[in-house]
Amino acid sequence: MAPATLQQKMDALREKARELGFDALGVAPPDPGEAGDRFLQWLDAGHDGDMAYLERGKAKRLDPALILPGVESILCLRTNYHTQAKSLDFLHAPQTGDISNYAWNIDYHDLIKPRLHQLEHFLWELFPGCHSKAYVDTGPVLEKPLAAKAGLGWIGKHSNLLTEGLGSYYFLSEVLIDVALPFSEPATNHCGTCTSCIDICPTAAIVAPYVLDARRCISYLTIELKGVIPLEFRRAIGNRIYGCDDCQIVCPWNSYAVTTDEPAFAERDGTRLLIDLMRLDEDGFRQRFRKSPVKRIKRRGLLRNVAIALGNSGDPEAIPVLTEALSDPEPLIRAHAVWGLGELLGDQAWSAVQGPLTGEADPAVQAEIDRLKCIDNQG
Repeated sequence: MAPATLQQKMDALREKARELGFDALGVAPPDPGEAGDRFLQWLDAGHDGDMAYLERGKAKRLDPALILPGVESILCLRTNYHTQAKSLDFLHAPQTGDISNYAWNIDYHDLIKPRLHQLEHFLWELFPGCHSKAYVDTGPVLEKPLAAKAGLGWIGKHSNLLTEGLGSYYFLSEVLIDVALPFSEPATNHCGTCTSCIDICPTAAIVAPYVLDARRCISYLTIELKGVIPLEFRRAIGNRIYGCDDCQIVCPWNSYAVTTDEPAFAERDGTRLLIDLMRLDEDGFRQRFRKSPVKRIKRRGLLRNVAIALGNSGDPEAIPVLTEALSDPEPLIRAHAVWGLGELLGDQAWSAVQGPLTGEADPAVQAEIDRLKCIDNQG
C-alpha cells in the first residue's frame, strides 16, 4: 500500500534516494532569492569567461518556473565521490599529470542520471499526475544556492558547497516538481575566519570571499576554455591537466571527508605519465578515456594541457615528444607544444621550432613562434 500522509511520503522518498545511492536529500523553494542577484552581478563582472551558456540560461536560473511551469518544490540531492585522501604531493611529481578527483573514473552524469530517472518514477507513484524535471549539473538551475536552501551545506569562500562533518567532495543533482513539499531547514555558514582556499589558489582566482573569477580558475582553463590558454596562467597550471582540487584539499572541512561506497568513482587503472599521454592519437585517446569526464575536452584539449604540463616539468625527456607534437594536425596542440619547448629549451627553442614549423599558417601557432623569436632576438 502506498504511503498515505505527506510525512510518510517524504520518509519513503528519502529511503528510496538512499537505496539509489544518494547520501542526502533536501527540499528547497523554487526561488534562488538573493543568490539570483549575486549571480547577475557575477555575470556583469565577466567572471563567467567563455561560458556563454550561463548568460543564455540566466532567465531560467532566476525563475525555475520557466523550466517547469507550476514548479512548487526542488529536490536537491548529494552524491559522495570521495574515494581516497589527496594531498598537494602531486605537485612534486611533475612527470605525472594531475586529474581532479571527480574525474578519476566514469563520467558522473552517466551514473547519476539513471538514478534520478528512477527517483522520478518513484515520485510519479507517490504523487500521481505530477510533473517533474531532473538535472545533474547541466541544467539551468542555481544548484549550489538551492542546495544550501535545502540544508545540504553552505557555499564556502571557494564557491563550492560544504557540509559540516563531510566536506565538499560530492556531486549535486536536482528534481523540480509541481507538488508542494515541506521545505528543509537551510544550512548555516561555518567558514569563519578561515582563508585557506583563497591563500592556496595558484592563479588567485578567488578574487574575494565567495567570489570566483572563472577566467583565472585552473578548472575553467583546462576544461571549459576551448582555445589558447593565456600566457599568464601557464606556469601556475603546473602539472594539472584536468581541473584543480587545491582549494578543496586545504579546506579544513575536508579532513572529515568520508569514503564513498560507490566503486565507480575509484581511480581506474591507466597511465597519467605526461609523455605517454602526449603521444595519444585519436583512437588511443578514445580508448583511454572511454566513459570518462575527460573525454568532453577532446584530444586537442587534453594534449593542449599536457603540453603545458610538460613545459612545466623540467624534464629533458619531454623535448622529443613536444617536438613530435609540432607536426600534430591540431593547431591548438602545436601552439602549446611551442610554448612547452620554449620553457624547456630556453634560448635554444627558436632554432628547434623554426624548421618543423616553416610555413605555419595558423595565427595561434604563429603567435607562439613570434614570441619565441622575440625572446631569441633579445638574447
